[in-house]
Amino acid sequence: MSRTLPAKIASLYRYPVKGLSPEPLPNVRLGVGQTLPADRRYAIENGPSGFDPAAPKWKVKAHFLMLMRDEWLAALHSRFDDATNVLTIRRNGAVAAQGNLETAEGRAAIERFFAEGYAGSIKGPPRILSSAGYSFSDIASKVVSIINLASLQAIETIVGQPVHPLRFRANLYVEGWPAWHEFDLLHQTLAIGDVRLKVVKRITRCAAVNVDPETAARDLSIPQALTQRFGHNECGIYAEVIAGGTMAVGDAIAVVEPKLL
Repeated sequence: MSRTLPAKIASLYRYPVKGLSPEPLPNVRLGVGQTLPADRRYAIENGPSGFDPAAPKWKVKAHFLMLMRDEWLAALHSRFDDATNVLTIRRNGAVAAQGNLETAEGRAAIERFFAEGYAGSIKGPPRILSSAGYSFSDIASKVVSIINLASLQAIETIVGQPVHPLRFRANLYVEGWPAWHEFDLLHQTLAIGDVRLKVVKRITRCAAVNVDPETAARDLSIPQALTQRFGHNECGIYAEVIAGGTMAVGDAIAVVEPKLL
């Protein structure tokens, strides 16, 4: 590792239920070929999707409740407890729904909350979906998503106002890289302690990033601004875990140089 950038993990997040609140993590243990533990473990079906938990196949996110279309989700604050599998949803500071997502009764409580409270905003009966080992990612591969905070500062200059990092719903937020440096890392390997992440894809942004995660307002047009400025609507990168281990906020990130034969 002869080439090292002054970069580190600024923050870590997971999203246990697709479309619902991010959960900050001080550290996380990653397995080879896996997402962050419980990341996108569940999704809320927005009308029949044909998803079969016994034989899960990747579905486009339009089948589920998600911020690209359902910006009102950002006004809900949820927390998932790994020990009990209980999801708690708060609205305006008060508990609005709670249920164990691994029991029929608990799933029904959450489904009833969305069916009764948002009947005019959903396409069909909401249903909690999950399948052992499956992640409801925006792409079919199991990946870790990474955002360069300097690139978000560049976007702020383009749109002329602050851009909350959580609009981008990443797992890792990195500080120390120059703006857009992450695009130069495609097909390269990042080292974070014992963890190795192979960068596999640039992230195409959708209208979800236009939603303010604090106000639930759709108040920006970031993909359009990126396209007008750069000719593409990409920000961030996906990486696959090729060597497992533990990483934590504050850990240094280096680029692994390929071995010379």
